[in-house]
This record gives sequence, C-alpha cells and structure tokens, in this order.
Amino acid sequence: MKTFSVAHVKTNLSSILKEVESGEEIAISFGKKKEMIAVIVSYNAYKQSKKRKLGTLRGKMTVEFKKDFKMSDKELFGK
Repeated sequence: MKTFSVAHVKTNLSSILKEVESGEEIAISFGKKKEMIAVIVSYNAYKQSKKRKLGTLRGKMTVEFKKDFKMSDKELFGK
C-alpha cells in the first residue's frame, strides 16, 4: 500500500485513480504527524469486502441468557 499526503493526492488525483483502478490501495496521510486518515480502494474491492460470511464462529462460542434477563421493546428497537 502506498501512502501519499493530501497535497500530493490533490495534485495527482487522476494518476492515483488509475493506480487504484489497477488494484493498488492508496493511503492518505494528513497533518504534521502524517497520520493515515483514509484509504482509497477500487469499488470492486470495496463491494467484495462488504459481503459477510455467516457462521464463522459456529462451534467456537456460545451465548447464554440468564433466567431473569429482560429487555423491553424500547431497548430492543431503540425507540
């Protein structure tokens, strides 16, 4: 993953987008400490990362509720 400052990204956006299109991930750094604040990825990579595989914890954990557990509809639905 390449890292560029905000100023560099602003100046070279077209070429950076071409790199992203070819599969490169680009991190954007900001401030005096050059902290990474964002990552640019291709839309296809973003779309694929949103898919979740269900059941990945099956057999690895359990959930138990105590007999006196109660939750109102307001608490459950946040209304």
